[in-house]
Amino acid sequence: MRVSLLPAWLVAWLLVATPALLAAEFVVQPANVVDEKAVFATVESRNVVPARARIGGTITELNVREGDEVTAGQVIGVIADQKLGLRIQALDAEITGLKSQLAQAETDLGRAQALAKGGAVSRQQLDQAGTAAQVAASSLKAREAERALAAQQMVEGQVFAPTAGRVLTVPLTIGSVVMPGDSIATVAERKFVLRLRVPERATGFLKAGQTVRVNGRDLGAEGAQFGTVTLVYPRIADGNVVADAEVKGLGDYFVGQRIEVWIPAGDRHTFVIPAHLIETRFGLDYVHRRDLAGGVVAIPIQRGRDFPTPEMPDGIEVLSGIAPGDVLVAP
Repeated sequence: MRVSLLPAWLVAWLLVATPALLAAEFVVQPANVVDEKAVFATVESRNVVPARARIGGTITELNVREGDEVTAGQVIGVIADQKLGLRIQALDAEITGLKSQLAQAETDLGRAQALAKGGAVSRQQLDQAGTAAQVAASSLKAREAERALAAQQMVEGQVFAPTAGRVLTVPLTIGSVVMPGDSIATVAERKFVLRLRVPERATGFLKAGQTVRVNGRDLGAEGAQFGTVTLVYPRIADGNVVADAEVKGLGDYFVGQRIEVWIPAGDRHTFVIPAHLIETRFGLDYVHRRDLAGGVVAIPIQRGRDFPTPEMPDGIEVLSGIAPGDVLVAP
C-alpha cells in the first residue's frame, strides 16, 4: 500500500482554514420578520423658522443668500426708515429747548425761594415756580424717552437669524419695502429628518421606535441603511399619517429630496439566510446542506425577496426547500 503524505504547506493551510470553514456554517431557524411597504419620504428640517422684520422700512443690506449657513443671532439684513432719523433730529432740537426751559424754571424757583424767606413773594407764587420746574423736568424726560424709543427702533432695523441652520429662501432684494412682521428669509434648523407620509391604514403598524430601511443609493452609500422612527404626528392630513425618522448620512444641504423608504406593514414567520450560502446554477438556486453522515448535499430552494436587516445585511428569504435545524454550509 502506498501512503502519500500531504505537503507541509497544505497541512498548515488546513489547520488555519478549518475554523473559518466551520464558522461559515449556518443553522436554519424560523424567524419572525416584518413585512415592508415601500414609500417615499422627503428630507426635511425639524423646524423651518422665518426671520421677520420688526419695523417697516426699506431693506438697505442683505448679508445672506439661499444655501448659506448661519448661526443664531447673526445679522442677515438691515432695514432703514428715513423717518426715524428725521424724528430723532426733531426730538434732539426739542430736548435742547426743554433743557433751556428747565434751567430757566430752576433759576426762577431758586429766586422765588430766596425772596420767600424775606416775605417778598407770596406762597402762591412760590408754588407756581415749583410747579413750572416740575413740568419742565417731566417734559424733558418724556422727550428723552421718545428719543430712546426712536433710537431703539433704528437698532431693531437689524434682522437676526432666529436659529442656527441653513438659509432656504430669501424672497426680497435690497431696496424692497417691508412692513413689520414680513419674512426676510427662512432658515432650516441643522437637524434634518426623513418625513414620511403613509396611508392612514398603516397607523396600526407605524410606531415610534420602529426601524425603517432606506435605499442607500439615495444617500450616496452602499447597501441598505437603517433609521428609527422618532415621532408619529397625531394629526392625519389628506388621509396620510406623517412621521419623522432619524437616519445617519442625510446631510444638511438639500431640503425636499425624495428618498425611497421601506416601513413595517405586519409580521410573519419565514426563513432568512445569508445570500452567500445560495448558489445559482442554470437558473436554479441551491443551498448546500450537511447530512447526518457529515457529507454535503445540494438542495434546490425557492428564493424569496431580499430581506436585509442590521444583523444580516445580505439576508434573503427562502420560501421552500429547507427546514428548521438544517445546517447550511457555503458552496
